[in-house]
Amino acid sequence: MVRIKNAVSEKPVLVTGATGYVGGRVALRLLTAGYKVRATARSLTKLQARAWAGHPNLELVYSDALDLDSLTKAADGCGAAYYFIHSMDAASKDYALSDRIAAQNMVKAAQSAQLERIIYLGGLSSDSPELSKHLKSREEVAAILEAGPVPVTHFRAAMILGSGSASFEMLRYLVERLPLMITSRRALTPSQPIAIRNVLVYLINSLELEETIGQTYDIGGPQILTYLEIIDIYAKEAGLRKRIVIPVSFITPRMASWIVHLVTPIPGNIAMPLAEGIGSNMIVQDGHRVVLVIPQKLLTCQEAIHMALERIEQKVIKSSWMDAGVSKPPEWGHYNDAPYAGGDIRESWHTITVKTSPEKLWAPISEIGGDRGWYFANWLWEIRGFIDRLAGGFGVRRGRRSPSDLGAGDALDWWRVLDAEPGKRLFLVAEMKAPGEATLEFRLKQNEDGTSELVQIASFMPRGVAGLAYWYLVYPFHFFIFKGMLKGIARAAGAEIVHGPVEIKPPKHKKNR
Repeated sequence: MVRIKNAVSEKPVLVTGATGYVGGRVALRLLTAGYKVRATARSLTKLQARAWAGHPNLELVYSDALDLDSLTKAADGCGAAYYFIHSMDAASKDYALSDRIAAQNMVKAAQSAQLERIIYLGGLSSDSPELSKHLKSREEVAAILEAGPVPVTHFRAAMILGSGSASFEMLRYLVERLPLMITSRRALTPSQPIAIRNVLVYLINSLELEETIGQTYDIGGPQILTYLEIIDIYAKEAGLRKRIVIPVSFITPRMASWIVHLVTPIPGNIAMPLAEGIGSNMIVQDGHRVVLVIPQKLLTCQEAIHMALERIEQKVIKSSWMDAGVSKPPEWGHYNDAPYAGGDIRESWHTITVKTSPEKLWAPISEIGGDRGWYFANWLWEIRGFIDRLAGGFGVRRGRRSPSDLGAGDALDWWRVLDAEPGKRLFLVAEMKAPGEATLEFRLKQNEDGTSELVQIASFMPRGVAGLAYWYLVYPFHFFIFKGMLKGIARAAGAEIVHGPVEIKPPKHKKNR
């Protein structure tokens, strides 16, 4: 085997889509192995919130794969690139087109930067005419990349088993919540699931081997299993009773996606390609040719699920399907500034003053949502979350990646963290289904007398009459919920209440120009 690590490591390795499930783990593995890494994403704030963001060998760069200039600048000076850009949103009619444009831009950027190679992770698929739209798009992306002048190492993976992956989370919630399942007969289709740990070994080690350049490898675990068999394995590893699964022919992928949407944190638009993929024959076609080049112990399905459950139990999830996506402030507000309260913006401000420091107040605020809940009237949040799920939103089932750590870009029930400054500010934007845009903010300030003030701000930009009606419908609940939340946060911090909680008038803001 001809190793080329020294030649490649002189230049940074480009990792696109570094906020995604696989991209984030690859970036960390590369840094641990001693590589210089240039990690890119559409949100630098999200990248900066990653645990590995302060590594001395890491460079964080903004890049949007649909913007050729930004992608070209990101690739300039790099030796090799990992391409982890793809869409998995069935709600978008143009996701295949977006993937096509992004791949074409990557080819141009790689050529301009004279990259030595591109490493791409696609889907393990067959030539079946029933191949899902998502897998067809992944194959098209591979074809576009391989048609360019820069050689590509293409890995085709089946279902990836690991804590935080969308496939695993869908499996986990379905098995744990449904002792009886009526599924599509597509669940009888065989596949070859692979552990995320094995995927990462292939991706990282291939960078060091010259013979992997320009090659396509099918990667899968050591077992060929149907989804029904995987369900049985999960139930056994999780200590659950054997699930009763009844395959029927009338359940379509769309019907299955809505069942997944209602039962699990996975929204229907992401569940759709996952449900379609279950019906695809994802079996290694090249006789595990890759193990001759990159030998490793392939984990069984039992071992992969056991490890994933241990990570979940230990609250150690390095990356999650929830990490992907763009988090940005609404256009009507300034990031890190007070939102403009004029025009149609509706706001509700409440404040409380307590005897403690902002740092101690921050602790319960940073743990809000998820299993902890919202410190008051959690049943109302559950009802609103259930309504959101019925409308196609995330609801509260998405939870949060960590019970205590909170950073920009993190998902938090139906919210997304835009800013998290310990002891100062938490700023959330809603990703729920509503006739308008909503934000929720917590501001902390220490007073001269040693007390601290906590201000909670709910802002809403209504869309049309329906938006206004929605605001006035929920507004009366703010008095009840927000005052209770502020008291609950004070109690959780062990702080004595000096004043409040009370509603206050929003300060007058200057109009945006």
